[in-house]
Amino acid sequence: MRWLVGWSRAGTAHRAEPEATGPTVQPVGAQLLWGDPDPLWAVGDWRPDEVRLVWADQPGRTGAAMVTRIAVLGRCGATDEQLRTGLLAARGGALRHLTAWPGSYTAVAQIGRRITIAGDLAGARPVFHAAWAGGTAYATAALPLADLVEAQLDIGHLAALLACPDSPEAVGDGTPYAGVRRVPPGHALVVRDGARDISGYEPLASLAVAAPQLDPDQAVEGVRDALVEAVRTRLAAPRHLSAYGAGVLDPGPVPGMGPAFRRAARGGPAPGLGADLSGGSASGTLALLAAGLPGIPGTPYGHGTGERLLAVTFNDLATDSGRAGAQELERARALATGPRMRHVVVAAGETALPCADLESGPLTDEPAPSLTVAERHRQRLVAGSADHFTGHGARQVLDAHPARLADLLLDRRRRHLLRPVSALARADGPAAHPLTVPFTVYRAARRLARTSYREGLEAAAARLLTPGFADRERLAGVPGAVDASLAALSWCRPGPAARWLTGEALAEVSARLQAAAVRPTGLPQRPGEQRAAAALARQGADLRILEQAAEVRGQRLHAPFLDNQVVRACRALPETLRVQPGARASVLRAVLAGSGIRDLPPGWGATSHASHQAALRAGLRTFAAPLAGLFETPLLADAGLIEAQVVRGALQAAAEGAPLPLDGLAEVIAMETWLRRLLARRGTCWTGVTPRQRAVAGGVSHRASLRGALGG
Repeated sequence: MRWLVGWSRAGTAHRAEPEATGPTVQPVGAQLLWGDPDPLWAVGDWRPDEVRLVWADQPGRTGAAMVTRIAVLGRCGATDEQLRTGLLAARGGALRHLTAWPGSYTAVAQIGRRITIAGDLAGARPVFHAAWAGGTAYATAALPLADLVEAQLDIGHLAALLACPDSPEAVGDGTPYAGVRRVPPGHALVVRDGARDISGYEPLASLAVAAPQLDPDQAVEGVRDALVEAVRTRLAAPRHLSAYGAGVLDPGPVPGMGPAFRRAARGGPAPGLGADLSGGSASGTLALLAAGLPGIPGTPYGHGTGERLLAVTFNDLATDSGRAGAQELERARALATGPRMRHVVVAAGETALPCADLESGPLTDEPAPSLTVAERHRQRLVAGSADHFTGHGARQVLDAHPARLADLLLDRRRRHLLRPVSALARADGPAAHPLTVPFTVYRAARRLARTSYREGLEAAAARLLTPGFADRERLAGVPGAVDASLAALSWCRPGPAARWLTGEALAEVSARLQAAAVRPTGLPQRPGEQRAAAALARQGADLRILEQAAEVRGQRLHAPFLDNQVVRACRALPETLRVQPGARASVLRAVLAGSGIRDLPPGWGATSHASHQAALRAGLRTFAAPLAGLFETPLLADAGLIEAQVVRGALQAAAEGAPLPLDGLAEVIAMETWLRRLLARRGTCWTGVTPRQRAVAGGVSHRASLRGALGG
């Protein structure tokens, strides 16, 4: 795991707190980017070209008040002069300039004693903070801060993650660790003399007035330009090697950092550039763009030995994908016929099924559903290159959330609902629903458009407290496309795992929603925009955990669809365009055509969720015995979140083919797995810190022990 950490304490003397701080406290395996009074470290296997440090004036001037500098970690396409311009703009309060460059990165600007850390729009590069030593500690990972402040587990947050994972009102800005907070997507953390403030840098849309929309062709051109620049940023050579050579990141004394570890790790990826390549639209677009841009793809930064781009297709042999799987593989082969690609098909068996090898995985920063498929993705990534493109996030930034239908009604654009509603009526087959489906969907969209934000949250809170809620949800089975869309036409809805929570856990989440309903929020967003942003944030967080769980040493995953500039360009797409059936494939086809790529195989852009569900069910069936053992005495039951017998019965029924929401079971399995890894952990992320003894030596047998356990 790679992360960034620093702190700011009140006053100028910086006297150490007796029990917490001292001059020797620093992260394990870290390199100092700048020192006292407000130190900043880079921790983990950072490449030298991923760490940049730029001063607005000459470094070395005396006096903390004179310091004006910026550290950028990650892949950033800005020049040194652009970084200086953004730094000066941030000095005047224009924080958005710190997030406007191509690429995926974290920017930390220091102006005197004021430190600004900007998060991203998708939540894939989050920022966390905690009160510590009379000031504020911040990091791009939550676990190190939990170690530093000796935080306890926040059981209420874990309940919210299971009950309403797509609702930031329930999850809030918390983390699984009490006292460690998350900066919301689209916001920045501003720390001055230890005091912290959260500032948003994106304009909010009014609920009553629609934001001006671009012409569709112009908006698609913006998406094309943003995607091409995002890919080019990963291909381009480092522009400022002199900065790295000056000692910003010295790979010598720190294990696991620097170019010596970049591609030499045993079992690591092949040098060069690679990409996922399926018959779908997102990964295929990135692979074609990376192979078609000027320069030599497949080599670090687009120069070197002239290797071709390594295109990796995952072929799951353990599930019967049927004709659809064979067609997708054939489309992938057709896309990779060009001279600038080298195609590899990864044939995976039972060891790549979901829920495989849950016992031996690494401890991630937080729990996420991706823990159940980490080994599946790792087998694909091992066959990839050192810099590997993936299409994660395309669905969330390009597709229309069902709640956007309410936004169209707010804009008085009723006629644009006809095509998406008609397509939805055909989604479950001609005999699945009556002809009244379009009117049912329209009424639900109109009801959401007329429901205020507060009323929506209060209704969701009341629903969780309804007697027999969990029992009715368990009997409801798996909703079809129409029923799922109707449920999504709301300000807040329970997640698929809510049906297995106890009444106590549901009541705690309901209280969170009620508190959020009466909390002043300023100008509320439109329902469609807000729910789409929440879905994007969840996807970004899940991808971040997947990177940690399926990490291949020396490899970097690149998800350009989650870059700030790409997210902004996609948000500029008119609602009337994005709600149309097949909009995602249409937009990406136009992106490729604008880049000179027009020869696409028949059926390109077809979408299917059936393969994921089939693989998940096969994993539950294959690993039924280990999963039953996992929930024999589950920690989630000790925490009061689930009843072990109910979940064991659901796992057995799902393995036998019962129609149950498998994604909800995956969330429960992932959280139980994460808790066990957390409590089995020993050590700390810090030197000079002696944590108090926690209740982890002999396991956890009751809720009080679990609340206090973090890894001791």
